[in-house]
Amino acid sequence: MRDKVEKNLDDIFDIEAEVVESEIIQPKRIENPVNEKRDLDQDYKTVRSNLKNIISTGSEAIENILQVATETESPRAYEVAAQMIKTVADANKDLVDLHKKLKDINKETNNVKNVTNNALFVGSTKELQMMMKEQHKLLEQDDMRDAED
Repeated sequence: MRDKVEKNLDDIFDIEAEVVESEIIQPKRIENPVNEKRDLDQDYKTVRSNLKNIISTGSEAIENILQVATETESPRAYEVAAQMIKTVADANKDLVDLHKKLKDINKETNNVKNVTNNALFVGSTKELQMMMKEQHKLLEQDDMRDAED
């Protein structure tokens, strides 16, 4: 049946049918959220450790560069020292940003959606007042019963 349809279409459009081999793509496996959390924690620790090493190494380099700059009194040495100080300051900012980003990610995963259902009275103000008076009378009666017991 299919061959007949394809042949008719080939005749109508004056073309020859070609069989195209295609590759079957397997769907990607969804990772377990527990693994994602573990990976996130591991990545955080790695990045944090790297940034701390950069800051530590940069601080030592600043001390050495400043020593060279004071001994040689070279403007270029002071320029390099200033650039190094800026680089270490940026690394410190990156470390703080890392903490903020992790906090935001954890906040997103722990975010619980609260549903608030508000009761709405549909009616006139007179009907609302009558309903409120009835509720007030019921509450007074309940209070009287509690007092008698």
